[in-house]
Amino acid sequence: MPIQQSDVLYTAVATAESGRDGRVATDDGKLDVVVNPPKEMGGSGAGTNPEQLFAAGYSACFHGALAVVARQEGADLSGSTVTAKVGIGKNDDGFGLIVEISADIPNADESTARALVEKAHQVCPYSKATRGNITVTLA
Repeated sequence: MPIQQSDVLYTAVATAESGRDGRVATDDGKLDVVVNPPKEMGGSGAGTNPEQLFAAGYSACFHGALAVVARQEGADLSGSTVTAKVGIGKNDDGFGLIVEISADIPNADESTARALVEKAHQVCPYSKATRGNITVTLA
């Protein structure tokens, strides 16, 4: 169920100049980066790009969801990492995204780690936002 405006605890604000070949910055100045299309898409690749920023946000958010689930399950997440691979490619409507999420949880056996990742995917706000919109696979 979507949240209502009255439920919002924090709002991030970022402004882009010149789209994929320019600059993006947050209103608080904590993020201010040059963005350029990657070389694979004909750009200079000099700056970061929206897909890298999305991957960074998704991996951080997913790791937070993983921590919530691990606490509930009594699992040890120490030393764990989450990696998000975000791909962009052409589709029928122009371009689309695809995401692969993987987690390294050194203090959990394979079946426990897999169960934690699947549960985190159900509660992660990024996973909820993308569900039914883009392909997200758990590796």
